Amino acid sequence: MNPSAAYALALAATFTINLPFGYWRAGLRKFSPAWFVAIHAPVPMVIGLRFALGLPFRWAVLPLFVAAYFGGQALGSRWRQW
Repeated sequence: MNPSAAYALALAATFTINLPFGYWRAGLRKFSPAWFVAIHAPVPMVIGLRFALGLPFRWAVLPLFVAAYFGGQALGSRWRQW
């Protein structure tokens, strides 16, 4: 797989993985233990996905992954509110 396609897949997967966690987080009391789990549980999954795809750490793509991560959390939260 070409590196650009691998990064695009990883970004889409990061966004998608975070949707249910954002949905879950929206129904929890802020700063409760479960709330922290809802925010941090997807991190090992995303890291594992990056390792599985053979993507090295690059500072240049970090903002894209942060945006995909928080975008998935935010949209999942909005999804619950709808």
